[in-house]
Amino acid sequence: MRPYGRTEAPRGGPPHTVVPEARRGGGRDRCLDLLRAVALVRVVVFHIFGWAWLTVAFPSMGVMFALAGSLMARSLGRRGGAAVVRGRLRRLLPPMWLFGLVVVPLLVYAGWHPSRTGGGAAGAVSVLDWVVPLGAPPYPDPAPRPWSGLDTSWADQAAGPLWYLRAYLWFVLASPLLLRLFRRAPWAALALPLALCAVCGTGLVAIPGEAGQAVTDFATYGACWVLGFAHRDGLFARVPRYLTVSCASFVMAAGLWWASGHLTPEGWNLDEIPLGQALWSLGFVAVLLQYAPAWHRLPGRLAAFDPVVTLANNRAVTVYLSHNPLIMATTPVIDLAWNLPGSDRFGGALDASYPVLTLVLVWPLIALVIVATGWCEDLAARRGPRLWPDGRRERRAAVAPAPPPSPVGEAPAAPRPG
Repeated sequence: MRPYGRTEAPRGGPPHTVVPEARRGGGRDRCLDLLRAVALVRVVVFHIFGWAWLTVAFPSMGVMFALAGSLMARSLGRRGGAAVVRGRLRRLLPPMWLFGLVVVPLLVYAGWHPSRTGGGAAGAVSVLDWVVPLGAPPYPDPAPRPWSGLDTSWADQAAGPLWYLRAYLWFVLASPLLLRLFRRAPWAALALPLALCAVCGTGLVAIPGEAGQAVTDFATYGACWVLGFAHRDGLFARVPRYLTVSCASFVMAAGLWWASGHLTPEGWNLDEIPLGQALWSLGFVAVLLQYAPAWHRLPGRLAAFDPVVTLANNRAVTVYLSHNPLIMATTPVIDLAWNLPGSDRFGGALDASYPVLTLVLVWPLIALVIVATGWCEDLAARRGPRLWPDGRRERRAAVAPAPPPSPVGEAPAAPRPG
């Protein structure tokens, strides 16, 4: 990666670097867009197959928080902190409200009573987290009763991933102060979440309830969010690659060592081992961002995936919120295969292929939800609603030939009707 030029620092602040136009806010950084699309696909695959090793091979949550931190730093550099926070909330909350309008009535219809199952008045008040997720939106686990052939874990499968929105909201609210701390003391800003994770993740301090979960998630991924700040400011260009890789390798090894002594029934699922996840994700993301180029467009063969990458980034919240319910929706569809003639002969193969069939079926269902509800993300971003925003229409408009100039003194021809 070509080093960036140094610029004069503001008085009292650290030196900054000249970053590529794609990172100055003049255009999308397509490398970051590609990484976000890969992270989303990895999340869907993990929730279908449950392979714990995927959390080691590609820690999607750490990557997604780092990319969000980079975009947050870009926005804070262009506008005031309060305006940026309002804008992020405006983009986040309406898609979640739309999701809640579908899920919460189903939970109530299935027999959920927040005031009974969540601790009286406190349980009823916690429902407000479905409006502003300062805590993870509540749901019954197990569900009061099965639903359409699903077992009582269906509520947890549908609403469990909403913890990500709570953590994202906390990071957004903390970013103005956290970015100020990073600009003054980068190492302190990076070490603070790790220290908090070490205190909470090792059991030295136990914070009960929803507050404890929120603090743990903030501490686990806070260093990745700060690395997003560093990426945005071009600090990786001032650090030799061998130094980044060496330090990251040490941190990642420490994360694996800690995880090896705290394995859960799911094995190497780092999502259930906060300190191991924090250290592994920090090192992984540091190496990833050190080598990440700044692309105005996807190069070479990757260009064929440009529509998919654009669509995934324009509908990231919709895909994340809907993918787990849609994974469950494939179960009754696949079960119909048992009604086919001769199903008794291939029943064993059908059982073995359930995850693969789910992976095949879930993408058309996600596409349907994108068309049906994805427009909410456009309205939240104050854009005109689009059914399938994969960027093709914009690219065609960009390459369309301009109309010839009208002769001097002659008005341009009016468009023909029809």
